[in-house]
Amino acid sequence: MPRIRSGLLRSALVAALLAGSALSPVQAEDAGAYLAARTAAGAKDYAAATGFYRRLLDAGEAPAEAFEAGLISELGAGYMDAARALAERMGLPENHSQIAALTLLAADVRDGNFNAGLKKLAAGAQPGPLVGGLYKAWAQAGVGQMSEAMKSFDEMVKEPGLEGFASYHKALALAVVGDYEGADAIFGSEAGQVLHGSRRGALAHVEILSQLERNTDAIALLDEAFGSGADPEIQGLRDRLEAGEMLPFTLINSPADGVAEVYFTVASALAGDVPDGYTLIHSRLATWLRPDHTDAILLSASLLEEQEQYDLAIATYAQIAPDSPAFQAAEVGRADALLRAEKVDAAIEVLENLTRANADVPGVWIALGDTLRREERYAEAAQAYDKAVNLMGDPQPADWFVWYARAIAQERSDNWAEAEAGFRKALELSPDQPSVLNYLGYSYVEKHQNLDEALDMISRAVAMRPDAGYIVDSLGWALFKLGRYDEAVVQMERAVELEAIDPVVNDHLGDVYWAVGRVREAEFQWKRALSFEASEDLDKDRVRLKLEIGLDQVLEREGAEPLKASEDAGN
Repeated sequence: MPRIRSGLLRSALVAALLAGSALSPVQAEDAGAYLAARTAAGAKDYAAATGFYRRLLDAGEAPAEAFEAGLISELGAGYMDAARALAERMGLPENHSQIAALTLLAADVRDGNFNAGLKKLAAGAQPGPLVGGLYKAWAQAGVGQMSEAMKSFDEMVKEPGLEGFASYHKALALAVVGDYEGADAIFGSEAGQVLHGSRRGALAHVEILSQLERNTDAIALLDEAFGSGADPEIQGLRDRLEAGEMLPFTLINSPADGVAEVYFTVASALAGDVPDGYTLIHSRLATWLRPDHTDAILLSASLLEEQEQYDLAIATYAQIAPDSPAFQAAEVGRADALLRAEKVDAAIEVLENLTRANADVPGVWIALGDTLRREERYAEAAQAYDKAVNLMGDPQPADWFVWYARAIAQERSDNWAEAEAGFRKALELSPDQPSVLNYLGYSYVEKHQNLDEALDMISRAVAMRPDAGYIVDSLGWALFKLGRYDEAVVQMERAVELEAIDPVVNDHLGDVYWAVGRVREAEFQWKRALSFEASEDLDKDRVRLKLEIGLDQVLEREGAEPLKASEDAGN
């Protein structure tokens, strides 16, 4: 769907509350709950904030802003019944609360009382221009006033910036009453082509085309919108279309579903443009109205992850049923949230269970491999990637990352022969991937192999990613290994500028300074490397030994080649 820009639907009140605004004084005995509530709300700890706000509001004499902030917390935590009760205490329209209006209008739809919602709008409830206009049209459809609903959609089409949203919902409303020709006319128009830009817009048109017995066109649209390597839901639809099945129109089944879609449409449009907490309100309300709205559930969960509310995110992902086409995506998301909550064993257990239930799906093995690799369980990660590669069939250019990730796991588990072949395969699939060029090139430098080719690879990577400090470090290190010390200094100094607190980069710069005789600066860099957080790639004992006896003596003890400038290095 088209995105909303320039502040449309962004409530100044909500923004102020989310950022924290000056509130009215409270009674001294309530000050603790007040401060705790604000602290929890500021940290987006919705579950904790609800308890404090409830205590504050139940004590009486609470400022009006506390009601609004409490409602935001109830919705963020997913406590929908409590949110409704609080919104009813706030009342409409006299308090002018957009959040309360959004909540109470949704509550009327849950009750099947569209007339009540229409009356609230007529009395001045202010849910925002887009929600208000689309809600009115769907509510009119809900009370059987379909012609009036179409007029309301058409009025919104005339509003600058809202025409895409209104056209989308008008098409859905036509499809709900069986007017698939009318719905297709909207999706098929030049202006309607933008509606294919969202997943749900494309899926709606696919179902409409199938209802019109145009499965070939539906398949073409699926391929255009989602390409190859589609997720299980898309592939399942494609298989059914190829088998000649007429897909039912299920994206929207009723005017109530239409209102749920309004909230989700707005949430999708707002994502990234307003505070996540405000977007979350809309996605939570969409799910409240339609518990099987998997896209809204996934959006809510991802927003909670972004706000580091991992327990709420985990619970939200778990709302998607195992028989849903989105279950795999939800479980992968749940595992990621568990990882970010430092519940590593639980995350791996989720993914292992997923592989047992979906042993023939490459994506679940890739997700397991990625997780094991991040946890430095490289041998197990390589085995998971092996499963994925064996299931993928003929690799496509987009598969380069799987080969690259597996090669990293193989290299880290001391299986260089297979790792090298994997890096080469990744470059064969996608020749200009800077990450692969850098990793393979750096590995060659460390192993004193193919140094000229390594330098070429890393130079190409730097050309594509000139501000990536770790890649610039590789270039400087390659030049150092080739004895081109003065050139290495230039690149290493640049790398430290880009990665100022990376211990390995600082250690490398120390070695390069030593090689050109800048001893004091070398010692300073080695001390800096030791001062930073530990890294598995930095041998601190070796750095300390360099500080004690110098790099030349360390190399001699190790039986390594002594420092020697290249004859053509210009030194």
